[in-house]
Amino acid sequence: MAKQNSNRATQVIEAVGSFLRRCIGSILSAGPIPKHIAFIMDGNRRYAKKQNLEEGAGHRFGYSTLMDMLKYCYELDVKYVTIYAFSIENFKRRPEEVQSTMQLIQEKIEGLIEKESIVNRYGVRVHFIGNLKLLSKPVQLAAERAMKATWHNSKAVLSICIAYTSTDEIVNAVEESCREKQKEKEKLLDEIGEGPLIDVADVEKHMYMAVAPDPDIIIRTSGETRLSNFLLWQSAGSLLYSPGVLWPEIGFWHLVRAVLDFQKNYAYTEKKSKES
Repeated sequence: MAKQNSNRATQVIEAVGSFLRRCIGSILSAGPIPKHIAFIMDGNRRYAKKQNLEEGAGHRFGYSTLMDMLKYCYELDVKYVTIYAFSIENFKRRPEEVQSTMQLIQEKIEGLIEKESIVNRYGVRVHFIGNLKLLSKPVQLAAERAMKATWHNSKAVLSICIAYTSTDEIVNAVEESCREKQKEKEKLLDEIGEGPLIDVADVEKHMYMAVAPDPDIIIRTSGETRLSNFLLWQSAGSLLYSPGVLWPEIGFWHLVRAVLDFQKNYAYTEKKSKES
């Protein structure tokens, strides 16, 4: 009986929360809504230490928070969400920590393709962004299955940056552009003489993040204002929002604050974008 009452109370709280979010969303929709929000999920390990949790527990709490933030974004009709899940630099951490994180990532990737998962509820297509060859074979295969399983989804896009750094992305894009142009070299030289072999458009076409527009907002928790080698090429016009909370502590109202800041600065950023 007590358990049933507890379940009912939880359902009521969730229903009230959903109603309030819809109300706030309808107010925010009177202004411009960002097309693309990117998250640097900083503070999982510090959260575990702060709460005296066992090592790795912070990442599990962080994953639960991620599911909530994705839900809030899609409820606000944000079409593109990008998350910085695992940097190439993170491979330098202790081997047992890297292995534990990879196991968790594999587990959560496989959860994305379950029938009742958030990506299927909201019609989200999943992309994995980065140097995926650096991942273990099981994680690579899980990522490929998730991308294949969500290929038909078209309402929103989730880009998961894993084994990613922006410098690696840029170098790879330049290399791919040069290889492509090398095949056309004779024709290109006949047409433009000694002009540039590649240009910005060539590089952008080969960026990992070509699947999404540049982010309107980058949210990094823990009060940090560094981008940490994340979307450096794409973030020239992005609004950076850095709430002081750790990633597992972020919530709906932090997202509302970021959207309000975006709306307040929208006219200025649009003007600068047209001038560039």
